[in-house]
Amino acid sequence: GAEKKTITITSETLTTDNKSNTAIFEGSVIAKTTDITLYSDRMIVSYSDAENSIKEIHAIGHVKVLSKERVIFSEEASYFNKEEKIIFTGNPKAIEGNNVITGTQIIYFLQDDRTLIEGSRVILQNKQGQE
Repeated sequence: GAEKKTITITSETLTTDNKSNTAIFEGSVIAKTTDITLYSDRMIVSYSDAENSIKEIHAIGHVKVLSKERVIFSEEASYFNKEEKIIFTGNPKAIEGNNVITGTQIIYFLQDDRTLIEGSRVILQNKQGQE
């Protein structure tokens, strides 16, 4: 992952704080990379001084992430750019195909497109009428 991943963020309002190298995006926030789309009510983005690249994104409220194979919902999520992972907290729920997975915390690794679910409960939707 030497190549820079571009992240495009759109929102209704943007507040920047150059002292603390943060930007606060609010209202219908959408962050897009080549692999995923992240939606939330607000996002706090931290930049690293050195190369002015995004260090992490903290998404708050009605978080939804769409990737190729799955969609993940939660109340909050933290995206770590260098590690290429997203940690979902607050009733996180992942939907992959017909399967619904919930847990106390879901960690999504972007590079190998896999999820790690802590305290998981899986609801497999296969045959009707069977619990």
